[in-house]
Amino acid sequence: MDKIQTYFIITEKLNQTKLSFLVSNKYLYALVIFIFFIITAKLMLFIIEKYIKNLTKKTKTNIDDELIEAIRKPAYYLLTFIGILFAFFALQIDTKIMELILNLFFSLITIAFTIILIRVAKVFIDFWGKIWAKKSKSSLEYDLLPLMKKTSTVLLLVIGLLFILKIWGIDITGLLAGLGIAGIVIGFALKDSLSNVFGGISLILDKNIKRGDRIKIENGEIGTIEDIGIRSTKLLTFDNELIIIPNGILSNSRIQNYVLPEPAQRVKVHFGVEYGSDINKVRKVVLDTIKKLENVIKEPIPEMDFVEMGDFALLMVAKMWVNSYQNAYSVKVKATEEIYKALKKANINIPFPTRTIYMKK
Repeated sequence: MDKIQTYFIITEKLNQTKLSFLVSNKYLYALVIFIFFIITAKLMLFIIEKYIKNLTKKTKTNIDDELIEAIRKPAYYLLTFIGILFAFFALQIDTKIMELILNLFFSLITIAFTIILIRVAKVFIDFWGKIWAKKSKSSLEYDLLPLMKKTSTVLLLVIGLLFILKIWGIDITGLLAGLGIAGIVIGFALKDSLSNVFGGISLILDKNIKRGDRIKIENGEIGTIEDIGIRSTKLLTFDNELIIIPNGILSNSRIQNYVLPEPAQRVKVHFGVEYGSDINKVRKVVLDTIKKLENVIKEPIPEMDFVEMGDFALLMVAKMWVNSYQNAYSVKVKATEEIYKALKKANINIPFPTRTIYMKK
């Protein structure tokens, strides 16, 4: 059904209303219709301000308040445009002029709808993004949200523009084809940048790493994640060096996260005792020592294994679980020191590397 047919149908319906006694004076009839829509729009604003806003204030979130504020004015203008359009229907003017008026007002109505959709999209993106940023502990709110809001705005504006072009009878097939080709060209030109952007989104959505996690990347670097941005991730090493890694590379790399599946981490201390030492005595001395250390947890229980008969010593390894990866290094240093002291106190010798050379005369 084209716009002119719509015009005739609506005009006929208006003529059949209970206000038909005004049809004889079409200008008065048009004025009544316009005033009716203005009153309706004003009444809508009054209800929103007086009642709906009071109800939304009682809810736990702000999203309903923001939605009401986002659509309030555009909805008022939308009703006003529709009122003006129906007033023109009542005037029963020439079809050619009416077609231009219809095109103009359908365009204005499309713009109003587009503005409403853009504002609603921004409210939902902000609401979702703030929740996600708190959970992921990333800079999502500062990097990804503006990008998502701009992208949604551009998409909705393009869709709105295409609708307006269609209203005016402009063929959009060629334009769509051109946009498709332009998109391919831009995609190739920005391939690396887009790879970093989508890599950042992937890292955030996968939840495998977050700000504050200690990770080991593929090249062996270990550090704490300072920030996950939209284009890169910042890693702070133990030497206080900040490494900036493009997200496209990081998302395709092997990452060891010390926080997952839980913060507890196992620490190993390797040492050796001289041949002839009592293994059971060594085990008792070492286990009694490491059980007393701060931040060593009781379960799983500490262990000591006799792992190898070396060239000059019996090689042992003490294993213990630490309550957090953040304490792992300090516990290892302390455990090494205390094991040495305990072995010395128990008269268990730690041998020097020795080599016996036999010489024939």
